[in-house]
Amino acid sequence: MSALSTAFVRLHARLAPVAFVPEVRLHQADEPIGLWELTEGEFRSDRPPPFWAFAWAGGQALARYVTDHPQLLAGRRVLDLASGSGLVAIAAARAGAAVVRAVEVDELAVAAVALNAEANGVRVDAELGDLLDGDAGDAEVVLAGDVFYSAAMANRMLRFLLRAARSGAQVLVGDPGRAFLPRDRFDELAAYDVPVSEALESVRVKRTTVWQLRAERPRPSG
Repeated sequence: MSALSTAFVRLHARLAPVAFVPEVRLHQADEPIGLWELTEGEFRSDRPPPFWAFAWAGGQALARYVTDHPQLLAGRRVLDLASGSGLVAIAAARAGAAVVRAVEVDELAVAAVALNAEANGVRVDAELGDLLDGDAGDAEVVLAGDVFYSAAMANRMLRFLLRAARSGAQVLVGDPGRAFLPRDRFDELAAYDVPVSEALESVRVKRTTVWQLRAERPRPSG
């Protein structure tokens, strides 16, 4: 990560506990609009919006589930996709995962993941890159929080996650009812009422589900 990206994260976000997972502290922005404009926003350039600066509902739910069920990850190799702030990756490391790899397409997010992991006293390997046309490597568990927010992202993500599941990885997803989640592919593990930023979600609480992906195709109805 570059010194400039690290300095930007420190300047525009403050370290604070996560609302639904207070065991974890993250560098979080107080409000989204100004920061979005500073990072140029999704409508003004190719740069990703600042997903890293907020604890999104899907990530909070998944991090809560991982924290409450550490036996799922203890001693296992974990991949956290579209890691954002690194919340889920940090929760996995705290749960005793042997190796945690957090992958992001945004250099600022990679800097945020590294800073947040350090602040929580855990090791997370933060990596810049797009894995979705490839595979999950040697990961035994693949985690993805709030990744089904657009049709294009959902299609690529589902294909990647299915490849991981069919290779033997356990795939867990946190989702707050986004329109593009293919629910017929998943089994529900838990559901929570997660506090969120009203400026981002237009509500203060979102019902959010943790799902496990099934490797096989859904059976036709009827």
